Amino acid sequence: MKFPGGAAERVARVLLEVGAATAVEVSHTLGTSVQATRRSLATLLEAGLVESHQRTPFGPTPTRGRGRPSVTYSLTPLGRSACDQSYDDLALESLRFIDRKFGRSAVRAFAAERAARMTAGGGLLSIVDVLNREGYAATLELASNDSRSNQLCQHHCPVVSAASEFPELCQEETRAFSAALGQHVTRLATLAQGDPICTTLIPQQVSHQQMNVTTHTRIPRKSREVTA
Repeated sequence: MKFPGGAAERVARVLLEVGAATAVEVSHTLGTSVQATRRSLATLLEAGLVESHQRTPFGPTPTRGRGRPSVTYSLTPLGRSACDQSYDDLALESLRFIDRKFGRSAVRAFAAERAARMTAGGGLLSIVDVLNREGYAATLELASNDSRSNQLCQHHCPVVSAASEFPELCQEETRAFSAALGQHVTRLATLAQGDPICTTLIPQQVSHQQMNVTTHTRIPRKSREVTA
C-alpha cells in the first residue's frame, strides 16, 4: 500500500510518531498550514489509512471553544502497515522459522529475551525512551488527581503483524515491564488485537528512582488546549 502523495505521507508519519493528534497539532509539527494538513488528512481518510475520533483513543480529550471536543486523527492498521511493512514482514518470517524449527517455546524465549533487553534500564522513563528508539512511538500520561495509574501508550508497533500471530511478543513485553518496575502492570489494549493503541496501566506508586528521569524521554503534555 502506497501513500497518496508526499504531503499525505508526511502527515501520516507525524501521526506514526506522536499518535492521535488534531489537524492543528499536525500542522504545527510540519510547519504547514492547517488547510493543507486538512486536505492531506481527508485524502488519508478516503484511502483508509487514517481514522478520525471525537474522543482520543487515550488520555484527555482536547477541547475547543465552549467545551466542544476537537476531532483527532490516528493511523489505521493499514496506515501503520504502509509505514514499515518490510520490517514487519521480516519479523513475521523470522518467527515462523523459529516456530517451525524449534517450537513455540523457542518463540517465547526469543520474545522474553527481546523484552528484557528493551527494559534493561529499569526505570519507567528509560523504558519509554528505549521504546521510542525501537519505533513504538511511546508516550507516558502521568497519573492525575482522578487516576491512580500512569498510562504507558504505544501508538505504533513495528512488528504488529508478527505480534498478532505470535502473542508471546506482547505477553513477554508486559512481563518485562512488571519485572523492571518491580510491580504488577496491566495491559488494557494492544494494536496486535486490533485496538487503536497499546495501553498499559502502571500503578502511581512508582518511586522517583523507578521513574529514572532522563532528558531524552518525551512525555506528552497532560492536556491539549489547541483547536482542531
